[in-house]
Parts: sequence; structure tokens; C-alpha cells
Amino acid sequence: MKKQDVFVTAIGTDSGKTVVSAIVAQALGAAYWKPVQSGLPRDADTVAAWVSHPAFEVFPSAYELQMPASPHASAAAEGVEIQPERIVRPQTAKPLVIEGAGGVLVPLNRRHFVIDIALQLQVPVILVSNLYLGSINHTLLTYEALKARRVPVLGIVFNGEPNPQSEDIILHHTGYKKLLHILPEQKIDTATIERYAEEFRKNIYELTGER
Repeated sequence: MKKQDVFVTAIGTDSGKTVVSAIVAQALGAAYWKPVQSGLPRDADTVAAWVSHPAFEVFPSAYELQMPASPHASAAAEGVEIQPERIVRPQTAKPLVIEGAGGVLVPLNRRHFVIDIALQLQVPVILVSNLYLGSINHTLLTYEALKARRVPVLGIVFNGEPNPQSEDIILHHTGYKKLLHILPEQKIDTATIERYAEEFRKNIYELTGER
């Protein structure tokens, strides 16, 4: 995969976007940016603690909201309306890993959704699908939402205990490339992130021939 900007989104909240963002940043030597952050702890702080690449840097969020809720609700609680035009890519020559908030149709305000950030910035998506009972439906619904908006998708990362039947039917219906599978880990630290980053680099090379 070319060293380009990527937008990490998911089929829902707590699907593993932050872990995947750290892995991709480590693998590509990329910077990290979460345009809209709701609640604590800050995902940027978590990613910074996990990524050990010497070129890594973090950019501040365009909106840092206190209440752990959907961005539109967090913003309303603070008397703020999220304005997508204020979400501008930080100036850096490095590739940028951009982490979304929740799933693709999490609202930013009464008109815009999280996926509109990727569209505005013209950035391709990596989709994270955590495996649980019902995740096939949620993943395929997310696929339909991305397809309807013509969002380019680089591939999918599965997260959780392997479920070959679920993974196979998801890949069959979406046509997505499987970029990585993250297993349940007792501990996430820099060593864990680097291990998956190396696997991610290897998988990308096997899929595309690009380092």
C-alpha cells in the first residue's frame, strides 16, 4: 500500500479503531489525527502511548468534547455545533492516519455524519469489523452505506475471536481485501502494536506488491 492518508472507521463504537489506527501508523510511519473526540481518555493519548515509530506525531483534534456520547450530542451539551468546513487536514508531509468516531453514520450535527469527513478530505477508508453475533448484518449495512456514498475502501480489518464463516460471507458480499485480523490480547502495548504492524506490512505486500 502506498504511503497515503487513510481514514479508519468501523461498524460501531468500541470496534477497535484506535488499536487499528496505532497499528497502521506504526506500519506506515504515519502521523495520527482524530478530528472529533468525545469524552475521556483521549484516543490520541492512547495511540501516542502505543506507537514507537521515531517519526510518529499527533495532531490536535478540531473538536475536543467532554461528554462521552455521539459527537452531535456532546457538542450540543457544550453549546457547540460541529462545522465540517472547520475540519481541515493538518499540514504534514507524512501520511496521516485519521480516526473516525464510532461508526460511519454517527451524526456530527443534524445534517452530517462521520463518514462525511472522509468524503470531504477525499481519503480512502479502512473498515474495522469486530466479530460478534450480529456483526455480519452490521458490517454489510456499513458496506452499503459506504458504497452508496462511493467511498473508496482499502480493505477490512477483523477484530476478535476468529469466525471463518462470518469472515468468509462478509468478504464474499463486500469484495473487500482482508488486511489484518487482530486476536483478543491480554495486553496492548508497543510490542503488540509493532507485531501487528509487521503483519500488516507483510499482508499489504502480499496483496499489492507494494512496501
